Amino acid sequence: MNKNQKESSSDSSKPGLPHINIRFQSPIDELRIELTRKSLHLLILFCIPLLDISPMLPVLALIAGMLLYSVSEILRHRGFNVPIISSITERAARRRDSNRFVWGPITLALGATFSLLIFDPLQAKVAILALGLGDSFSSLVGKSFGRIPMPFSGGKSVEGSILCFAIVLLAVYLLTGRFIPSMIIALATTFAEFWPTKDWDNILIPVAAGIIASLVL
Repeated sequence: MNKNQKESSSDSSKPGLPHINIRFQSPIDELRIELTRKSLHLLILFCIPLLDISPMLPVLALIAGMLLYSVSEILRHRGFNVPIISSITERAARRRDSNRFVWGPITLALGATFSLLIFDPLQAKVAILALGLGDSFSSLVGKSFGRIPMPFSGGKSVEGSILCFAIVLLAVYLLTGRFIPSMIIALATTFAEFWPTKDWDNILIPVAAGIIASLVL
């Protein structure tokens, strides 16, 4: 091994590296990561009570969160760990996130922000419920109990899609008291969640749910 190889090997073992290097994840690791990710995902639901206080309050909170997270990621890639944020990012990183900027939190905040800016308050709440609940629980159930694969879905399961439909139907019905519109919105959310769009489903799901809500509510 020459000098440069030794230095490279030594550098790769140092703590606080700027990149997340994920070589192998067991099924248990993947489930733990998914639990961490979706627990953070559910935090987007706090936009709903903030919206009741002021229409712009959740928008400003999301923009501030995106800026803070982006700075944290840039610093992490330059070798600086930001307390709490960098460690959470590493705990929630999947294999496809290895050695790159982790976009999930950004697309999550963008999906909620677009919903708040585009739709009226009721439709925005429906969109955020679809994003926070439908996507989170479908993924957790699919990872934990999914046995029947959905064709063309990139590895998603029938069980996860069924729960996505059920949880969104229940949540929207409790919010609006209207069953048929709630069922249509739940179907649209499930269809949007089905597509293998990676982190971009965080934008597709709320926008789809919000558009359908604007048509049926």
